[in-house]
Amino acid sequence: MSAALLEVRGLTKRFGGLVATDHVAFTVMPGEVHAIIGPNGAGKTTLISQLAGELHPDEGEILFEGRDISRESVPARSLLGLGRSYQISQIFRDFSALENVMLAVQAHAGHSFSFLRQAMADSRLVEPARAALAKVGLQGRADALVAEMAHGEHRQLELAMTLASNPRMLLLDEPMAGMSQKESEEMIALIRDLKGGYGIILVEHDMDAVFALADRISVLVYGRIIVTGNPDEIRSNREVKDAYLGEEEAA
Repeated sequence: MSAALLEVRGLTKRFGGLVATDHVAFTVMPGEVHAIIGPNGAGKTTLISQLAGELHPDEGEILFEGRDISRESVPARSLLGLGRSYQISQIFRDFSALENVMLAVQAHAGHSFSFLRQAMADSRLVEPARAALAKVGLQGRADALVAEMAHGEHRQLELAMTLASNPRMLLLDEPMAGMSQKESEEMIALIRDLKGGYGIILVEHDMDAVFALADRISVLVYGRIIVTGNPDEIRSNREVKDAYLGEEEAA
């Protein structure tokens, strides 16, 4: 059995008297989609922010490919292969799709910002940016102005920007947020296509997406993981139904 890509051990974060994550522990294997679900206020955002490096834990460890990254910065984790997408899109609306991804490529490479006119002639930026757009199905929208793109395309673009950093693990924070049913279905298909090539942590409220994509699911309630299991185990778990899924999932 292969070693874990990510291992979280006893991760704890306090804000005064509030324990936002309480000795959280789980693993993500190479190529696995591991979903984190739970009610609002459960600590999901705090957890993913610790994994990304935006918050440092008060206790516990985060091991990525066996290396302790618990105190590493966001840029250092990105260079090691940890890429995060955000619940709220982090894109430049006055730039084209291609220009946005080129900036992500440039930032990951550690280059200082150059005039975009000059950058557009730099194949070291253009080629990987076009490749990332192709991975998310936006190759035909490279020259589209972001302000004129649909919400679902914005989420695809953000994912392309994350892929531009050549990650080995993706931290996907509510990728279906604000999407229509059709857009959600398209995003599910996209993540399914990426599955296997990356370890993926999926934080998501859309249970159809979670059960369609996840290999394993951890349920976070009041900062603690109450159970981890495959989708069938989570659907049938009485404690999970009571805490989060509700009686409608029993059907």
